[in-house]
Amino acid sequence: MKRYFGIVFVFKKSCTFAAVKILIQTRMDAIQMVDLKNQHNKIKHEINAAINEVLDSAAFVKGRKIKEFETALADFLNVKHAISVGNGTDALQIALMALELKAGDEVIVPNFTFIASAEVIALLGLIPVFADVDYDTFNINADSVKTAISPKTKAIIPVHLFGQAANMEKINKLAKDYNLFVVEDNAQAIGAEYIFSEGKRKKLGTMGNLGCTSFFPSKNLGCCGDGGAIFTDNDILAEKIRTIANHGMKTRYYHEILGVNSRLDTLQAAILNVKLPHLKEYCEKRYEAAMYYNNALADLQQVITPLISDYSTHVFHQYTLKIQNGKRNELKVFLESRNIPAMIYYPVPLHKQNVFKFSAHAGDILSVSERLCDEVLSLPMHTELSKEQQDYIANAIKEFFNK
Repeated sequence: MKRYFGIVFVFKKSCTFAAVKILIQTRMDAIQMVDLKNQHNKIKHEINAAINEVLDSAAFVKGRKIKEFETALADFLNVKHAISVGNGTDALQIALMALELKAGDEVIVPNFTFIASAEVIALLGLIPVFADVDYDTFNINADSVKTAISPKTKAIIPVHLFGQAANMEKINKLAKDYNLFVVEDNAQAIGAEYIFSEGKRKKLGTMGNLGCTSFFPSKNLGCCGDGGAIFTDNDILAEKIRTIANHGMKTRYYHEILGVNSRLDTLQAAILNVKLPHLKEYCEKRYEAAMYYNNALADLQQVITPLISDYSTHVFHQYTLKIQNGKRNELKVFLESRNIPAMIYYPVPLHKQNVFKFSAHAGDILSVSERLCDEVLSLPMHTELSKEQQDYIANAIKEFFNK
């Protein structure tokens, strides 16, 4: 076995010298957790043209590209309103503000997720209540949600984590039974579809009262800075959201409600206009890469590859393994020694974060979240992954478990 430019080659007698020489002369690019540069290079002429159009217009804020993007995004999602804002966290905060919840009201969120969903709840004087998640899908568990509901509960924020849906039929039924709002956090799964029990499909982010997303650069649909959006079919909520995001005013200098300043700038909207038509292709490439990983790692008993539920498509914002032998951290270090980046999303459940240590949660039972925090490890996942890179990654994992 020989190593060259970080690639492991196994020389067999059947290999000709010419074939080996070709392999050695092929240099594998450095593996990135997310390769935004090469993705950008494929469409940079389109993006440069869009940017130059904005620069020539000098309409840097609230330019016509904003409306064009919002219309295109609403059409893509098959929803009446897509309202762009400054970032994904703003989207969540403004969505909750539009629901006019009162200080002390409780909002249920998953315990295993990024902090933004719970952060905005606390910032608004509301109380985050943590529910456990499903071990197979990483998403909020409807049974845990039901346990967490109290007379003070006013809303549920299901997070469609890593690229596929929470069980929205169960969540929406609970919301209907208990008269609760549903705000979908779809920052990691834009483009994925929910498959209802009768076979109907809807895009994630369009099944609750409101849906939110982020256009952070590493997202499946990412801009070249910060950005976010809120979706709804409710005309009244849409108008209120636009007002809140614009300092609480409908007419300039006449402030009807307390609002914030949150807007997508025209340059980012122009870039997203270019990238939105590529989103389907981006999701397909991520899915193809995920299936390649699944096949390559299928024989490792200590590794659980991602499961795709029967009620959701998967766009693989992250490709996340569960390492069951207690050697997750050791594997991460080993991969990094082979120049393979790997990430732990998320190492600490929300109920154990210092900022939330006094918060309520579902019956004090959050064992799945705690287990996942000890087991999860995400591998490189993006549209530019080559089969050679994935083979190298998979072979390194096999080497670790077979040593």
